[in-house]
Amino acid sequence: MKASLISVGERMPAWVAEGVAEYRKRLSRELPLELVEIPLGARGKGRDDERARSDEGIAVLAALGRDCHVVALDGGGKPWSSEQLAAQLAQWRMSGRDLAFLIGGPDGHAAPVLARADQRWSLGPLTLPHMLVRLLAVEQLYRATTILAGHPYHRA
Repeated sequence: MKASLISVGERMPAWVAEGVAEYRKRLSRELPLELVEIPLGARGKGRDDERARSDEGIAVLAALGRDCHVVALDGGGKPWSSEQLAAQLAQWRMSGRDLAFLIGGPDGHAAPVLARADQRWSLGPLTLPHMLVRLLAVEQLYRATTILAGHPYHRA
């Protein structure tokens, strides 16, 4: 099983890129994770934010692999503890399907993206910048793999 993190936004700050790279390296054996960056839709004066979100959604859906299990990170999703995420990961592994984790842009996901998602995962009630969501999601996936492996990284 492989996984993709499909994220709207490019050129993340160095500290985000370094953190994501570190956790992707740690995940490489247990859950190979590909990072797919989707350009932001055009926003600004005289531009339609909904059109930008729609354009982002089209690009996100085009980046999905065939028959993958799709998890959209979304504030309206289900909040999982680290242990619950590990249990989800164990179930996903048993299905034999690849995984795709989707992170929207500044205005969230377009409706067709949420409709395509098999599950929606919330990192909690806080509003977080999508670049930080990228780092938190990758760290939590790493944590979930260590929980399943009985590794001491997780000390809750």
